[in-house]
Amino acid sequence: MIEVTSAQLHAWAGALLFPFIRIMAAIFSAPILGNRSIPIRLRVGLALLLAFAAASVAPMSVPLDSPHAFAYAIRETLIGASLGLLLQLVFAAATLAGDAIGLQMGLGFAFFVDPQSSAQSPLVGSLYATIAGLLFLALDIHLLVIGGLMESFRVLPIDAPLHTSLGLNAVAAAGGEMFRLALSMALPALAALLLANLALSVLARTAPQLNLFAVGFPATLIVGALVLGPTLPGAVEAISRALTNWPNLR
Repeated sequence: MIEVTSAQLHAWAGALLFPFIRIMAAIFSAPILGNRSIPIRLRVGLALLLAFAAASVAPMSVPLDSPHAFAYAIRETLIGASLGLLLQLVFAAATLAGDAIGLQMGLGFAFFVDPQSSAQSPLVGSLYATIAGLLFLALDIHLLVIGGLMESFRVLPIDAPLHTSLGLNAVAAAGGEMFRLALSMALPALAALLLANLALSVLARTAPQLNLFAVGFPATLIVGALVLGPTLPGAVEAISRALTNWPNLR
């Protein structure tokens, strides 16, 4: 007869619980995987399955009756959420670039109801975010996320000391990378729209009787629509490169 002691149960539960917390935090904070359209039971089941895999590949155990068990749980939540945040920053950069272009085009007031989030979203920003979501699936980034989570248990084991300063520096560097990425995607279209606005300002000075509001809005809208198409391949390449470099976004 097989006998299981309470110490063994605590060890098994500790070996499964803390990887489950990290993976769950990463899945719920990551784009696409953490979308509200995906049932919670499916996300929890995926996290539990990956936790079993992590416990078997890199066995590590923290006793549940340890006085530091709660601190370990908080730390694993922060690690998993940080990994998901890196991907969210890529989507935020795409949305920011689209919002900046839409604002200069005169579409800053153009919103539509996003069926996934049930909230109003800017038109051009949602276009760039949709492109990022399609690239996320087309480039198998979801598989890269799973591989990165498994690799994180080797690089940063559960019972290893965490250097908070290094983590904060990485998050700050990733935030700066988000703005750089957004600027690189939006800069060509913004430059063309700036030239269009300069031309309209010269036209307004030379022909004061011209109704600038009646001419300027259609002109910037047409210029923005003409420039948006040729600049999309560059934006797609930038988003693809940022997604592929996860989790080394810095």
